[in-house]
Amino acid sequence: MRHSKTLFASALTLGLAIQPMVAHAADTLRVVTTIHPLSLLTRAVAPDNIEITTLVPAGASPHTYQLRPSDRRALANADLILWVGPQMETFLEKLMSDPALAPRVQALTPPKIAEAAHEHLHEDDEQDGDHDEHEHDGEHGHHHHGGVDPHVWLDPTIAATMAETVRDRLTAIDPDDAETINQRLSAFEQALKQKDADLKSQLSDMDRVDLFTYHDAFRRFAEHYGLHVAEALTITPEQTPGARHLSEVQETLAAADTPCLLTEPQFNRDWWHGLTQNVDVTITTWDPLGSDVPVTQDGYLNFQQALADSVLSCLPEKAQR
Repeated sequence: MRHSKTLFASALTLGLAIQPMVAHAADTLRVVTTIHPLSLLTRAVAPDNIEITTLVPAGASPHTYQLRPSDRRALANADLILWVGPQMETFLEKLMSDPALAPRVQALTPPKIAEAAHEHLHEDDEQDGDHDEHEHDGEHGHHHHGGVDPHVWLDPTIAATMAETVRDRLTAIDPDDAETINQRLSAFEQALKQKDADLKSQLSDMDRVDLFTYHDAFRRFAEHYGLHVAEALTITPEQTPGARHLSEVQETLAAADTPCLLTEPQFNRDWWHGLTQNVDVTITTWDPLGSDVPVTQDGYLNFQQALADSVLSCLPEKAQR
């Protein structure tokens, strides 16, 4: 009898010890995103019991980021891991295929875009031998890793598709809140459609401005709203621009009627000093990661507005030179 009481007491103690863990697992689900815009999209549709952690901190770039031990712990403890895909977060490509993480990982680049990037990547590999026979000067056209622009979250139409994928994965890990998640997605899609219409109206006079960017990250937003990106200083931040390319950028900059340079907070803007000498040019900052935008239910809408505001500051009547 004494032995039975001991077993019962031990089981009760164990049960009490486990209970908070079970309650935590049921009440709070951990979602880890790689970059801030994915956190904004996730919060737009996620219920309140979803805890969102972003790996790449403000001021850092996913092009050059290196994982910290705390990042690895966050990934190991996550119920869901959201990333853009191997064309963007190259530092995670090997880790995301780890069997321990793979079932919890979701790439948010739409399948058709991802397939196109994969095909271009293989084409580039086949041409490597030819490229090695020629001296590189740093830049050759508007190409990205895999030949496809990976900054997909900047286009609101693509972002809406990404939000639907987030919805699908959230309802899979949190079926009890499926109704709330679907309602929030519907509200987000309606609000995004209205924001898109507002921004098209706000940016309608921007066709007279030639935009110059630090790296080739702006085109999806620009093409969606009919903006003109005249040139990028560098195609990818990992690649140092060659002297010939810098000379071509400077010539294009000097020839533009209304040039505007869009620098990025993640990178040193000193690159522009030599290019802008004796050129009447507006310099402003845009952040493709929206690092300063709070993670709220309307955060992604505010992010889109912030991108538009950066471009609008290029207009001569609003510019500070």
